[in-house]
Amino acid sequence: MNTTTVSILAEIPEVLHESLQVYLETHTSWDQDRVFAAALSQFLLQLGEGNTPQEAEGYRSCARVYLETLFEQSKSY
Repeated sequence: MNTTTVSILAEIPEVLHESLQVYLETHTSWDQDRVFAAALSQFLLQLGEGNTPQEAEGYRSCARVYLETLFEQSKSY
């Protein structure tokens, strides 16, 4: 799947950042972008209902990103 990526700037609590750094140090196949993509897509999946065709398409897109991010071995999302 060929996707367009965008860069976002977000402030997070310091304790969350420290936890992220520890995770990344022990899981070298992951990077910050991959973690954020997985976390954000999972969050949207949990909230999504897909009641309208547009919502259903967004839900499917989030599911695709989530699964691709989880099982991706190299950075190509």
